[in-house]
Amino acid sequence: MKSREFDSAFDRGEDVTAALDMTRARRPQQAQRRVNVDFPVWMIDSLDREAGRLGVTRQSIIKVWLAERLEQAGAGKP
Repeated sequence: MKSREFDSAFDRGEDVTAALDMTRARRPQQAQRRVNVDFPVWMIDSLDREAGRLGVTRQSIIKVWLAERLEQAGAGKP
């Protein structure tokens, strides 16, 4: 499929996923690196309560809250 055909199909709301090679897909600026952080027990308990209330994991809530705070500080994604 030529790029113009692809763009037109996409603009019409058609499913264009068959034309994509997903084996080579990458998410720029999304490489991950593991870090260890020690938190006081009271903080972990609070995180777990809030994560449970929202129906997400502790790791998810930490990532979201850190990303929000970094965005507010103007130190978001490069």
